[in-house]
Amino acid sequence: MDFFEATNCYFQEAARRMDLPANIEKLLVTPTRELQVQVSIERDNGEIETFIGYRVQHDDARGPMKGGLRYHPKVDLDEVRSLASLMTWKTAIVKVPFGGAKGGVVCDPRQYSERELNRLTRTFTDQIHDVIGPERDIPAPDVNTNAQVMAWMMDQYSKYHGHSPAVVTGKPLDLYGSAGREEATGRGVVLMCREALADLGLSIEGSDFVIQGFGNVGSWAAQILHRLGGRIIAVSDVGGGIHNPAGLDIDALRAHVAATGSVVGFADCSRIDNDSILLLECDVLIPAALGGVLTEDNAHEVRARLIVEGANSPTMPAADHVFREREIPVVPDILANAGGVTVSYFEWVQNNQQFTWTEERVNAELESIMVSSYRTVREIATTKKLPLRTAAFTLAIGRVGKATVLRGI
Repeated sequence: MDFFEATNCYFQEAARRMDLPANIEKLLVTPTRELQVQVSIERDNGEIETFIGYRVQHDDARGPMKGGLRYHPKVDLDEVRSLASLMTWKTAIVKVPFGGAKGGVVCDPRQYSERELNRLTRTFTDQIHDVIGPERDIPAPDVNTNAQVMAWMMDQYSKYHGHSPAVVTGKPLDLYGSAGREEATGRGVVLMCREALADLGLSIEGSDFVIQGFGNVGSWAAQILHRLGGRIIAVSDVGGGIHNPAGLDIDALRAHVAATGSVVGFADCSRIDNDSILLLECDVLIPAALGGVLTEDNAHEVRARLIVEGANSPTMPAADHVFREREIPVVPDILANAGGVTVSYFEWVQNNQQFTWTEERVNAELESIMVSSYRTVREIATTKKLPLRTAAFTLAIGRVGKATVLRGI
């Protein structure tokens, strides 16, 4: 099953429970626009290299479309379609006035210099500048992109359209970015861990956490959990994983990663691979790497009491069914990792207002929205006797569907 099919599987389950007419279901599932572009740059050695880039705009019924831009060798149209769709439902759940979009360029950014990535970003922006904008479609960082990439993108877009800081979010603080944006997705994951653990009669303090993925989301989630008294017993990145049942010193680990580029080699730990880390006994498993890691093949062996999805689409539908049978609650991606788009909304608001919020205000507003959204989803799940994922999709579909009907078709 491909990623878009998996996303639609979850959508259709909720749609059936809502008795959504087939024509409305098709309307809500089908992307508004799919763009594939050629991105050709001159490399530092003088050679010309051509990449394929994508931007999928899924839905704008609730506002301008919003979604990340990723650089990865496995980017394809199906994945970008799926991620754009997830953004539509994610923004609806947290009630920020955006629709869903996503983009990507097929490349391995580790193989290119900073100058080459600059050219790549600017050329990609040249190809899509007429379909994005502060009131149309607002990109943000995603896998293997960051604040610097957003700065290049904003600058290139502004050459066509004038000074436009609100065209992208996740920018550097010195270039109209927002305090709290870098750690927002990880902080949101922690808030969802706190709320879901409380429902199980547990708390962050004293609980064991396993985090697959130590990029932006995983590393910030680990750091915040560690400071709140959580015990991070295993983490991993593309190079492999490390495990210490007594808990990892996350501050020291972040310094190690900054110096070496990987969690591998950290002191007083045993090595573990990225597949095995998912099967460790723990209170909370946080898949925070790429999608499709929890499948029918390994779901029966997962030994977590709770799963909180830091990544997009980490759980395939067959695995989700197994977790339901085993009564392992899953806080779904469209809720669990919505902290990033929520603070992106705050950044967009600040750019439009030309007024800066404090980090304390950003974090307080984020907590209010994330906790309120979780409790709304949990209430739907409890009242209708649904899994959290189906409840989340039910809430999102209702909000997007109502906006679509009210605007007129």
